[in-house]
Amino acid sequence: MHRNKVFAVLSFSSIAVLGLSACGSGADAGQESTTVLKVAFNQNASHPQAVAITELSEKLKEATDGAYELELFPDEQLGSQAETLELVQSGAVDMAIVAGPLMEAFNPDFSVLNLPYIYDSPEHQMSVLNDPEITGDLYNSLSDSENISVIGAYHGGVRNVYTTDGPVETPADLAGQKIRIISSDTNVSMMELMGGVGTPMPQGDVYTAIQSGVLNGAENNELIFADLGHSEIAPYYSYTKHLMIPDYLVANPAVLSAFTEDQREELTSLFTESVDSELASFDEKVTEAKKKAEESGATFHEADVDAFREAVAPLLEEKINNDVTKAIFDKIDAAR
Repeated sequence: MHRNKVFAVLSFSSIAVLGLSACGSGADAGQESTTVLKVAFNQNASHPQAVAITELSEKLKEATDGAYELELFPDEQLGSQAETLELVQSGAVDMAIVAGPLMEAFNPDFSVLNLPYIYDSPEHQMSVLNDPEITGDLYNSLSDSENISVIGAYHGGVRNVYTTDGPVETPADLAGQKIRIISSDTNVSMMELMGGVGTPMPQGDVYTAIQSGVLNGAENNELIFADLGHSEIAPYYSYTKHLMIPDYLVANPAVLSAFTEDQREELTSLFTESVDSELASFDEKVTEAKKKAEESGATFHEADVDAFREAVAPLLEEKINNDVTKAIFDKIDAAR
């Protein structure tokens, strides 16, 4: 993707920003206009996070008396996650949902939240990631230095490995296999310790890469496996259960500074509600995705989770390496 698409998005967004003041919730001259905030998303509109954003928009518009609403752009319409993160920084896109590992490029301490096998459950993960006492300082570290405000985190599913040539039961089964990962040093190291070769790649390129043999597989949750058709070309889905990485809703700080204090409190409260509803719907979506994948010929397999947990243990020692990451990890551990 790429440069041309990003420039097109920048041009489109610049025009749209100029027109925001003209966006109205009604035709009456005396009625205040509605500011429509664009939200970039790389998955489809039926994904639990997309549904959560849509519901958040409706509630935010009502709570702010029509002052704000959100417009979701799914399916990488505004670019890959890495690209939309840059567009948020520049102000060309208001908000985006981006995977946790991408944040490590701006502050390496974010890696402590993306480590394998550190969350006991999705509920444990969300209780940690949306607790300002645990993550507030880390999230705030990007506002001034990187022009990124972290509103909060959504559950992004439990990630497992899927491959083209057979199930993966132990780290030895991944030997020499090129597995797509989200770009970060942490993920590259993790996949190496798991036995494979971590290959960073935008989500939109993965299907073709597996189909052509550039990749031997990928790692992700069941929704992505089924909805993006990966189950058709890498049909062996193995429950390594190695990651629960967060997906962050981020915004340009200027967007949030335009909110009144009351409006910002409403956004925070409503986002918390949307986290709960997104989490509640994820299990149902996983069941649907597994059925869909099986209908396309995929099979699901158990893996030796303890063997993989032991294999990646050195990564935790490497990444939990300063006062910030140690303090956050201790709080994660205490919240089990």
